[in-house]
Amino acid sequence: MTRPVIEFWYEFASTYSYLTAMRIEALAADRDVAVRWRPFLLGPIFGKLGWNTSPFNVYSAKGAYMWRDMVRLTAENGLPFKKPDPFPQNGLLAARVAHVLDPGDVPAFSRAVFTAQFGEGRQIADPDTLVAILSALGLAADRVLAQTQQDTVKTRVRDAVTAAEAAGIFGAPSFTTADGELYWGNDRLEQAIDHALRLASR
Repeated sequence: MTRPVIEFWYEFASTYSYLTAMRIEALAADRDVAVRWRPFLLGPIFGKLGWNTSPFNVYSAKGAYMWRDMVRLTAENGLPFKKPDPFPQNGLLAARVAHVLDPGDVPAFSRAVFTAQFGEGRQIADPDTLVAILSALGLAADRVLAQTQQDTVKTRVRDAVTAAEAAGIFGAPSFTTADGELYWGNDRLEQAIDHALRLASR
């Protein structure tokens, strides 16, 4: 049986992507499923719907529920939580960094960005925040930040948005499998892994 793979699509400003990022690797490893980390931006997708902010801001009741849900779920999972201000934060620079890094460095970087934002209330649009994260991971922060300004890297981020739209993705976190099946939401991670395993066993 070939090793199953799921693609994990996430936006750095996404609250529920934080929850998934902190648990997906351990859960997938327990089931011997590989994870491909796919950072992208939701802003362009929301913009096509006429939204210039998160739907959690557009619909106040939905937003109030989400923040209470985050308090509950982070407590259940032993994760720190601090509501970021502003919300949503601008994840563009972090996304570009992720598209500069070697794939093997992306998970640790992504978890650190999510922790900085949702666990510590730091500003992920601030280059100094990302420099501190990269340096703590032993990565060449100055070189990486310089590369984020290259047109090739900017194109990679735009291409990631295009690929997400082509997959039918409208929110984060989302998961896709080899047959194009789409699962949306932190609470659908287990289902995505189960489906990937069924595909690989055929």
